[in-house]
Amino acid sequence: MPDGLSSQSRFPKNGIMSLLDIHRRHNLAGSTGQDLQLRDLITPEELEAFLSMPLGYGSSRGDPELRTLIGARCGIDQEKVLITQGAALALFLTNFELCNPGDEIVVATPCYPPSIDSLRATKAQIRPLPLTFKSGFRLDTQALSNALTPKTKLVSLASPQNPGGVSLARETIETVVDIVSMQAPDAYVVVDETFREATYGSPPQASVANLSKRIVTMSSISKAYGAPGLRIGWLTSGDEALYERLRIAKTSTVISASVVDETLAVMLFKKLDGIMEQRNATLAKAFDLLEDWVSTHKDLIEWVRPDGGALCCMRLPESRFSEAAVDRFYESQEDYDLQISDGRWFGEEQRVIRIGFGYLSLERLEAALTALHQALWDCSDNA
Repeated sequence: MPDGLSSQSRFPKNGIMSLLDIHRRHNLAGSTGQDLQLRDLITPEELEAFLSMPLGYGSSRGDPELRTLIGARCGIDQEKVLITQGAALALFLTNFELCNPGDEIVVATPCYPPSIDSLRATKAQIRPLPLTFKSGFRLDTQALSNALTPKTKLVSLASPQNPGGVSLARETIETVVDIVSMQAPDAYVVVDETFREATYGSPPQASVANLSKRIVTMSSISKAYGAPGLRIGWLTSGDEALYERLRIAKTSTVISASVVDETLAVMLFKKLDGIMEQRNATLAKAFDLLEDWVSTHKDLIEWVRPDGGALCCMRLPESRFSEAAVDRFYESQEDYDLQISDGRWFGEEQRVIRIGFGYLSLERLEAALTALHQALWDCSDNA
């Protein structure tokens, strides 16, 4: 069955699911940095205590020490932090709890597929807020204002954005909150901060978790931190009534997070400053390599220069790629042992691709970019 809603499923099938099952050598499809290993989190001295850990249920809010460590990193009290199984569950719980059939929802697009697919499953009326490749994926606050009505219940954003890697300035989010407060008094603003701490030059922007009770933020240890195999994420809310609704929703679906994952996440956070210093230094080298590659091959590819995350969007220019040539490019990926993310997965046009540049080692990234150039050259109309 092609991508889309079936007669039975409430969730549309999306090609991004293939990233869990297809792993080609030149993998430029992912959005994570390089994976951590258990030895990065747990020392031999800590191992015995870890092996003696009881495997009982966790708590409905999540491990208190873990919430304290996350709260300190987000600039909020731990009572505002709710641990979830990845940011994906945080998105699902928030969308499912806040949105009912017929509610109006404004979603900045392109976006991470589960952030909009769970909204579709609620039968809410989605009003896309396009962030275009041509405009550098910048949010137009006037366009947001035009999309809002008193029936709007949720505004969904990400910073940095997925797939483009473009951040929203804190001042922009403050303006968004002001506009929403005036025009949609019952709406919350969701800000996905999953890629916030993945940087390559400047320090990460501060979390907006403490900006307003109207804001719900979410993140995880998957993307920037390199531990997607530990299914630990979180959401934050300064609205006590909403927090309680989300805590009940979590308990009613998954009961609690894994105590093993929570314990390992605590170990990660205690070592996180050193881990992130090393990871972001590596990411900066990867970004420099990518930027030089784009400059060298700008006759074959266009891009929006990102400012955060390990991902960006590139576009196959119409001057070199007809629609047939774009089709050839996608169809030939396996021939080059190449893997990229299709822009259509995120609500973009087919000639836009998402490139992840943080997952591979520098040597393998260079080889993958060489394979990408060869595929682009061979599939272009002027090859």
